[in-house]
Amino acid sequence: MDHPTFDPAPASDNDEFSTDEFDTDEIRWAAVQRRDPAADGRFVYSVRTTGVYCRPTCGARPALRANVSFHAGTREAELAGFRPCLRCKPDGPPLAERHAALVAEACRLIDAAEEEPDLATLAAASGISRFHLHRVFKAQTGITPKAYAAARRKERVQEQLAGPAQQPSVTQAIYAAGYNSSGRFYATARESLGMTPTAFRRGGSGATIRFAIAQCSLGAILVASTGVGICAILMGDDPEALARDLQDRFPNAELMGAEPDYEAVVAQVIGLVEAPETGLDLPLDVRGTAFQQRVWQALRTIPAGRKVSYTELAAMVGAPKSVRAVAGACAANALAVAIPCHRVVRNDGALSGYRWGVERKQALLEREDRKEPLGQEPAREGAK
Repeated sequence: MDHPTFDPAPASDNDEFSTDEFDTDEIRWAAVQRRDPAADGRFVYSVRTTGVYCRPTCGARPALRANVSFHAGTREAELAGFRPCLRCKPDGPPLAERHAALVAEACRLIDAAEEEPDLATLAAASGISRFHLHRVFKAQTGITPKAYAAARRKERVQEQLAGPAQQPSVTQAIYAAGYNSSGRFYATARESLGMTPTAFRRGGSGATIRFAIAQCSLGAILVASTGVGICAILMGDDPEALARDLQDRFPNAELMGAEPDYEAVVAQVIGLVEAPETGLDLPLDVRGTAFQQRVWQALRTIPAGRKVSYTELAAMVGAPKSVRAVAGACAANALAVAIPCHRVVRNDGALSGYRWGVERKQALLEREDRKEPLGQEPAREGAK
């Protein structure tokens, strides 16, 4: 499974910033007074009495407005005779880039460590305080360093258990992943794997997955459940291909189909497809990294009829610099409609890829916009 990646944007030479949102001195001054992070990298300001120029977010004592001038970039400020502030270092990368680099380094340390490093160790390696690292990490990723480390441990266990039969035993995989006791892993194993670790190790062996395939207005739909809840909602044109997809996910699980008492579950899912505003009152078996689950949870808060961009979704989960990781989490979603990744579009409003077909994405969005069940004509005025 994918996990959060942090690729800081390459630092620019700051010759000239984009000032589209800060196109007047009044707006720029207001941004300086509130130390607006959004203004960082958009312009710099100089102070005549000190001879330095600063970022809008500089923590130095505020200057008098009469002594402040604004510049489109660092070169312009230096040509005017000002030198960079030693506190905010405006001639270096923007604050957001520095924070992203700090988080990327912390993630590399966590990924490479055999045992989970504590916050003090990560902070010392980053050269900042524990409190500051914790705050920056959560602001950039939406999760804490501890939660990230826990998610990576679970991923490593899954990678070990999903390997060939000659790979380490379940117990060896647990310790190899960085757990210092098997008890800590087993306490959350069923929630994170959807079955016992031994069953996961055997590709679902010993696990029972109920499923059914039906038809809805979007074509064939497969619904499958473990003992935890619905683990897959797949759509397509070929029912047999959907069944093969499910079997590939759990090659050794016992797949039980066409059970009469499961028809009610399938009916509720189809009802969600046809009338998404009704919601789905059924438990889900949502398995993914901590970051993916945070994205999927945010998706479930987006109401029918509303669309957001990938950039907006990244901001919703507190990781504005992780747009690619957010898009990857959307692509990894295996619960169509229940986790409505179809409501995410490009920044310009255009539709992007959808694992069940862009045409279905378009149909779902059109359905939600007009609030009429797919495949049905709107009621004519005066109809009974």
